[in-house]
Amino acid sequence: MEIGRKLSGISRRDFFRVAGRYGMSSTLLAAGGFGGAMSLANLAQAAESTYEKRFSKEPKHTLKFGAAGFNTRNLLIERAGAIEFARDLEERTDGEIRIEFIGDNQICGQLSCVEKTQQGIVDIYAASTQNSAGGAPYLNVLDYAYMFPSRAAQYHFFYSPASQRILREPLEKRHGLKFLFTHCELRGLQMGSTFADKPTVTKLEELFGTKNRVTGTQLGRIAMQLLNLNPVPVAWEETLDALKTGLIDGAETWASAVAYANMAPVVSQSVNLKFFCGTEHTSMSAKVFDSLGGELQDAVMESSYFTQALIQGANEAALLNTVGFSDPQLPNTIFAENGVRAAFLPDDQIKLAEEMCAPNFNPEPWAEWRERLNKWAGGIDTYQEIYDIAREIPADTLPENVEPRRWWMGQA
Repeated sequence: MEIGRKLSGISRRDFFRVAGRYGMSSTLLAAGGFGGAMSLANLAQAAESTYEKRFSKEPKHTLKFGAAGFNTRNLLIERAGAIEFARDLEERTDGEIRIEFIGDNQICGQLSCVEKTQQGIVDIYAASTQNSAGGAPYLNVLDYAYMFPSRAAQYHFFYSPASQRILREPLEKRHGLKFLFTHCELRGLQMGSTFADKPTVTKLEELFGTKNRVTGTQLGRIAMQLLNLNPVPVAWEETLDALKTGLIDGAETWASAVAYANMAPVVSQSVNLKFFCGTEHTSMSAKVFDSLGGELQDAVMESSYFTQALIQGANEAALLNTVGFSDPQLPNTIFAENGVRAAFLPDDQIKLAEEMCAPNFNPEPWAEWRERLNKWAGGIDTYQEIYDIAREIPADTLPENVEPRRWWMGQA
């Protein structure tokens, strides 16, 4: 159960009253660990207990965790893993590491968290890799069009030891960031008011010529241009109004982002274009990680592995049971309650989109960025290597059935 629903019976004022007494981090950690819906008395008791446990000893390290957009009204923290990671790491290190969790864009937002981590203002951050690509351009390596055929393929790659060499080590060397874990979805188009009265999208051509919000990823722009989707850079915070007023026709993001960002009331159709990554990840300052020492570094990695496996199951369940990203939709889901239609394009339409924009069909538009990323990665062919790893598992593998692996161990 997501934290937003656990706290649905508690007013924002009462929540902040508890947080004011026991601290935001202790209150959120307490709420995240509770098994069902909470009352104010439950929350206060759990927050007090969590506070006393967390502050029973002086930590060796207190780490600031800036989480873009996560707050008590919209938290998808269980599926993005931030609170679970913080709780597990504190417990695993017996309080030697304490996490100060700062969400709700209070210390950094989707576009700024990466830079504030690089500057040392925060030690850990959570934001999408696509929005973070502005401050850490190597993250574009995840955004080649149709490199990942499924969410299962994404999880398989992030668990793969080869992800160290292809993704994590170049990111750390070039941008000073240690990639810890991520949620996995594939981006589609979330259509706004201009598609409310139109039939559910079934063909790619019905999207041609529309104007759509794009994130900070350079490679995402290339894919959208090749698909005639007119990418328009719009700040995440302004996307809601732009969809509502018809300033843009749609936004490229993933289904659960629509749910947690309260976009569902202004989204009419969620088109499952699946054209590149939607990855709400957590990274840590490599400098801070290196300062921890061997045992605590091991704990960070084990907590990251634990969180990655938790996300894998929790997000898949949430897409069906909470978001309503299915056809038919389950009742009482966010999409069903807001009239958001899930548009799953037929395989031939996805294949058509792939042939229009994927590097293996249309290499020239990608050549400059591909060469740049390959150089940053030490000369390997980043696209081809990730493409091949993503297809090591059967095409019909369910995301929840991908085998978790400790990616930093073993050879690849």
